[in-house]
Amino acid sequence: MTIFDPIKEIPKVFCLNYGECDPKKCTANKLKKLNLLKSINNIKSPLNNSIILDPFARQELSDLDRNIVLRYGLIVIDCSWNNILNLKKLTFKNARKLPPLIAANPTNYGKWEKLSSAEALVAALFITKFIEYGNLILSKFSWGIQFKELNKF
Repeated sequence: MTIFDPIKEIPKVFCLNYGECDPKKCTANKLKKLNLLKSINNIKSPLNNSIILDPFARQELSDLDRNIVLRYGLIVIDCSWNNILNLKKLTFKNARKLPPLIAANPTNYGKWEKLSSAEALVAALFITKFIEYGNLILSKFSWGIQFKELNKF
């Protein structure tokens, strides 16, 4: 059995923020204010090697991506669902999509694959076995436990 050092097991979490959502409802902004993620405007080296959550990626995120997340980080793209198709034009080295999940956030509650940035990050953290960090992020939202229950995490 491998013993993990909790200090070394905290992944670097980033948000590529397009600034398109309502700042009062933006889960990425809330996480930034709580120092749980860093907001970025573009992806430059060494972030080129990070796992980037992209709904149009060919490959699904798995626990095999854990070491990449630990070494280079995890990036969620925060943009309006109205502009999501613009992401199809972008290509990323380590783009991964999430499996189909149900949103619990108040804006898109019960909708398939209409996750908030926080929900997408948490799902990625759970899939890559960063459970404690995922739970920490969920604890900051009143609907956090519902996201876990709806998706059986």
